Amino acid sequence: MTQSPTPTPLSYKDAGVDIDAGDALVDRIKPLAKKTMREGVLAGIGGFGALFEVPKRYKEPVLVSGTDGVGTKLKLAFEWNMHDTVGIDLVAMSVNDVLVQGAEPLFFLDYFACGKLDVDTAAAVVGGIAKGCELSGCALIGGETAEMPGMYPAGEYDLAGFAVGAVEKSKILTGANVKPGDVVLGLASSGVHSNGFSLVRKCIDRAGTQAPAELDGKPFRQALMEPTRLYVKNVLAALAAHPQSDGSGIKALAHITGGGLLENIPRVLPAGTGANLQKDSWPQTELFAWLQATAGIDDFEMNRTFNNGIGMVVVVDAASAQACAMTLRELGETVYTIGTIVERSSGPAVTVG
Repeated sequence: MTQSPTPTPLSYKDAGVDIDAGDALVDRIKPLAKKTMREGVLAGIGGFGALFEVPKRYKEPVLVSGTDGVGTKLKLAFEWNMHDTVGIDLVAMSVNDVLVQGAEPLFFLDYFACGKLDVDTAAAVVGGIAKGCELSGCALIGGETAEMPGMYPAGEYDLAGFAVGAVEKSKILTGANVKPGDVVLGLASSGVHSNGFSLVRKCIDRAGTQAPAELDGKPFRQALMEPTRLYVKNVLAALAAHPQSDGSGIKALAHITGGGLLENIPRVLPAGTGANLQKDSWPQTELFAWLQATAGIDDFEMNRTFNNGIGMVVVVDAASAQACAMTLRELGETVYTIGTIVERSSGPAVTVG
């Protein structure tokens, strides 16, 4: 009887998964995460589950959660080797959503998946995540790094994030008390943020070598990759200064993401109301003017595809609007009065004219 040859041993590393690289990444991440620690963290990175205690200053805390990714903006990060800010985008997309209900982001978890782990690239990405958490006051308390050979092309990865915040039950922003005559304030975006990049990439391809060297005073690539603005700390301060009460104060917020101004503002308006925005009440930046001209699209499509220069909308009663705008400007936001709330029985929920 012929004996079969002993098979050559195969390790997990031979199969494409490098446990040592994963351990090295965790060592790089820990000091970054440590900078984001805040009240409530009981156990963070390293355990099977992260522990967080809702701060005792909340009397009737309601938890608000949000999850998102960065989308095809990552394609440009791969092509241009610009990995240090997409982590900020990842955090911003979730914490800005949580903020809309009036919630303070408490903690964040990330998911980084790739075919083969490059520790330097992953550390740059997570460094951006930690920076985003630090800027928004939430703790990076856990996450997952998945190395999956054959699932992703070489040099590419995917990102997902998950944020949890808290708000007092009596202070939840629902938009239910928004009424005709209320004022719509727009907070300037830092650029395209993280939506519409499938069209952005088409514009880059169409422009080819004719793409401008600069847009809005920034190198072309930097202008397009500028991370999503984090509105958390400034808007929370404005909410504290102008709380909703007896028909006054800040009544609703809308994070302008996929669907632009036209589809996100209606999400926070009660039935029978709409928003009438004045087209020339905020300037179109060079970046958005270039995108519109290169894509050859009309104003309607611009306002439905991109934030078009407005990253967060604040709905406030008319009597408080000027003071609220002043508070936000003093905190560092660029604020425009972009429209009013109107009665609506039919037709579009948002008009721009």
